[in-house]
Amino acid sequence: MRKIFAALLCAGILLLPGCTAPASDPSAPAAADWCGLTYEYSLPLTHADQFTVSYYKNGYARIDIADGSRYLVVPAGQDVPDGLDNGTVILQQPLDRIYLVATSAMDLFRAVGGLDSIRLSGTDADGWYIPEARQAMERGDILYAGKYSAPDYERIYAEQCDLAVESTMIYHTPEVKEQLERLGVPVLVERSSYESDPLGRMEWVKLYGVLLGCETQAEAVYQAELDRLSAIADQPDTGKTVAFFHINTNGSVTVRKSGDYVAKMIDMAGGDYVFSELSAQEDNALSTTNLQMEAFYAGAKDADCLIYNSTIGGELHTMEELLAKSPLLADCKAVREGSVWCTGQNLFQSSMGLGGMILDIHTVLTDPAPDPAALTYLHRLT
Repeated sequence: MRKIFAALLCAGILLLPGCTAPASDPSAPAAADWCGLTYEYSLPLTHADQFTVSYYKNGYARIDIADGSRYLVVPAGQDVPDGLDNGTVILQQPLDRIYLVATSAMDLFRAVGGLDSIRLSGTDADGWYIPEARQAMERGDILYAGKYSAPDYERIYAEQCDLAVESTMIYHTPEVKEQLERLGVPVLVERSSYESDPLGRMEWVKLYGVLLGCETQAEAVYQAELDRLSAIADQPDTGKTVAFFHINTNGSVTVRKSGDYVAKMIDMAGGDYVFSELSAQEDNALSTTNLQMEAFYAGAKDADCLIYNSTIGGELHTMEELLAKSPLLADCKAVREGSVWCTGQNLFQSSMGLGGMILDIHTVLTDPAPDPAALTYLHRLT
């Protein structure tokens, strides 16, 4: 896996910002004219497999997403071509009054300097761990327009929203999507969470670069992350084992399956995920599974490093807090040796921070006493 990772990084480094060569990936869109538009090239993608982009003459771009949805980005000043079927959603640039509901997308907009294009948010100011997003809401540059299941349609209509970026949670309330479309607001469902490769999740920054017309900047941002990771890509495995987990209120433990992106981040960092035998085919297609505490202890008791996931229940800061959830963990090797870490709650809104998380994991696996200031998304339990 690490050899493949290193090779893919090298392939990504060869892609220069603004490159217009056709993608060699066989899953990329066919090089063909479409609906009177003259095909030019496809957006090169190195890790993402949940979307593709085809470019046509005069700046048109067709986006195909793995759920079957299709979008045509029409440049400012250009007409919508004739003959499009009803399944193609038109996105007329400039897209500068966006209703952003998918929290994972905010950091991608931030990375390309696109917060000015977001007018409405599905998360209120105090729910953002991205400082720039919170500050924009406090200034009134971005307004709260209700969560995904209960949007403020009146505000959305009054603000002349030109695109709603939703998470897949919108599929639980299809009537909301239908109502937005009736108001003339096109809906794009964000699927970066379906990327099993963490680098693929970050590569969605290129899709938002297409929407905002800043592809070169998006490519540069993505390439910078690959460059950062190249420093550890060819290093040998550390030989250290890692468990990544969360303890639920009922005492069970949620862990990631082997195909999940977190398990792959651990591998890229030079670690060995202790629950690698849990495949995505077991029980269901979910990327996580719940274990009874005794089963988790059996798998994690000899792990060199424990990483607690703070996403749901909040951050832990002390061993006492961890052992209050399960005294059984006191006998774990990592607890005895003081190698227990917790993610910051900012991690899972920081879509462009996954590279930084890989580097953090590598640091705690290779440095027994890392400087806390050198870590971005992990802190040690004391």
